[in-house]
Order: sequence, then C-alpha cells, then structure tokens
Amino acid sequence: MKIRVINGPNINMLGIREPDIYGRTTYADLENMIMDHGREIGVEVEVLQSNHEGDLVDYIQDCFQKIDGVVINPGAYTHTSIAILDAAKAVGVPMVEVHISAVEKREDFRQVSYIRKACVNTITGHGVQGYLEAMDYLKENY
Repeated sequence: MKIRVINGPNINMLGIREPDIYGRTTYADLENMIMDHGREIGVEVEVLQSNHEGDLVDYIQDCFQKIDGVVINPGAYTHTSIAILDAAKAVGVPMVEVHISAVEKREDFRQVSYIRKACVNTITGHGVQGYLEAMDYLKENY
C-alpha cells in the first residue's frame, strides 16, 4: 500500500507557530513520526508540504493510479479551496482529512471544510497523532 501525506500552508512552521494550539512538535519531527509509523504498519509513505494551492492540486492529481490513500491537512485552504476539492474528486483516491487542532471548536470561518466532501474520514483535535490514526484508518479500510 502507498500512502501520500499532503500538508498545506504553515504546517512547515509546526513547533514555531502558535504552540499553544499546534504543539511543540516540529515539522521535521512530524515527518519522522509519519515515516516511522509507515514502516511499523508496512506501508510506503511519502510526505509533501507546500504553502501554494497549485502545488497541492498537483500533489493530489499526481496520486491518480499511483497512490492507494491520502492523508491531507490542507491548512487554511481547507476553508477556501474548491480547486483542492475538485482535484480530490477527480482522482478518486480515498482521503482522510486531518487537523491538528479541534477546528470545530475554533473560529466560525474554520467550520467550513471544502475538502471534507471528498474524504472518507476526518480526524481533528488529536494533535500530530491524528496523522498516524489516519494512516491506520486507510490501512485497515482500503
């Protein structure tokens, strides 16, 4: 099984950006956790991050007929990007939406998730552990 983990804007600033909300785990720590977990559960994992919407669309489109599942944290694009949603619908790959914080308990604008319409599951508020839970979900269900 091949899983691609796609991260959107500012996820590369983990450990620096609002640690009271996102924790002190750095992005490098997160990448290492994901790769280690992939080895533990026997899946091939690729981790990508961009602050640019078009890159995220390209990462999703590149999954077509190559990737078995996607873990996606689109960051702020969760609440604004129909382009990312359309790309996700086009490739038809099972996706799990992940958010480090409990977005449902935050600002009103964070209550809208476009990507959720193309996802098979959503995990919020479990910190960086949510990524591993999402990988497990994909492994067990797809």
